[in-house]
Amino acid sequence: MARTRGSWTGGTLTVRSVLKPQDAARAVFHPAWIPQPLDPSVERLKRFRVIAGAVASLGVYTFIEGGFDFTELLENAMTASVVLLFLTPLTVGVMLWVWRRGGTVRQLRVPLLNSLLLLLLFVGCVAALLLLVQTVNGSANPVVIIGVGMTMMWMLVFTAYGAVRVSGNFFGTAATHRCLPPLLAMVTSWLVAVPDLATGDLHGLSLTLGIVFILGAPVTVTAIALLEMGRLKRRYGIRLKAHPATLAPAPAPGPVPPVPPGMPPAGSPYLPPQGNPYGHPYAPGGQHPYAPHPHPPYSPQHPYGG
Repeated sequence: MARTRGSWTGGTLTVRSVLKPQDAARAVFHPAWIPQPLDPSVERLKRFRVIAGAVASLGVYTFIEGGFDFTELLENAMTASVVLLFLTPLTVGVMLWVWRRGGTVRQLRVPLLNSLLLLLLFVGCVAALLLLVQTVNGSANPVVIIGVGMTMMWMLVFTAYGAVRVSGNFFGTAATHRCLPPLLAMVTSWLVAVPDLATGDLHGLSLTLGIVFILGAPVTVTAIALLEMGRLKRRYGIRLKAHPATLAPAPAPGPVPPVPPGMPPAGSPYLPPQGNPYGHPYAPGGQHPYAPHPHPPYSPQHPYGG
């Protein structure tokens, strides 16, 4: 799956879209090389996972403990981005070791490099936004405040929408393996919670509220991610431990051609009715194909009756 010139955004990034940061973020952070979703139900689970991951990343206790501090929030986001810069390749590296018997790293080189580039791009945007905020806060020049402030607002919307996109596709790792995004979401959410659990830092909250706010998000993300991977395994045969090269490619989404009455769907084996293991698609009532069938009375209009 080599990436050609201009295929990163698929031609969706235009001058008009650049004027709208949300459209630019959609084109840049959900590029054309990321595969299309397989199942609407999996996409719904992914949305819930993104919401729970946002709770884990932002930390509800931050708002309860001391109010909202935008600069502190960006600094925390920058710290989390740097952690992701090391955590994501490490987790993917572990999975490459697990997949070593089913295929080679060379087969996955292009999607892995694309995902790494998307990760670096997002970390760079967070760093640029933090720099712009610090410049506005530390300047007394009205021209600088207005000029940099407008750029900062555009970058804020762009990065916020980008964060939602990369939380869903997790830096395009689905192009390598469909199970990598939920796996990385689980690892990241627990990494955010473990330091607080290890140090016992409840951020000024009571024991009950501290445990709920610290463990609530990672437990929710884990449950949704496991359900997501379970559906991928049951419905499409996509297993986390299987090298992507050993998995059959999923059919491209698109309109399904009509199936003639009595014929099994194209591309899938016929499964007889569960009530009769000898069912046959052309046998009336699901009877055995070699069972005797009642013959209609002879009709002169038809030499064989009927």
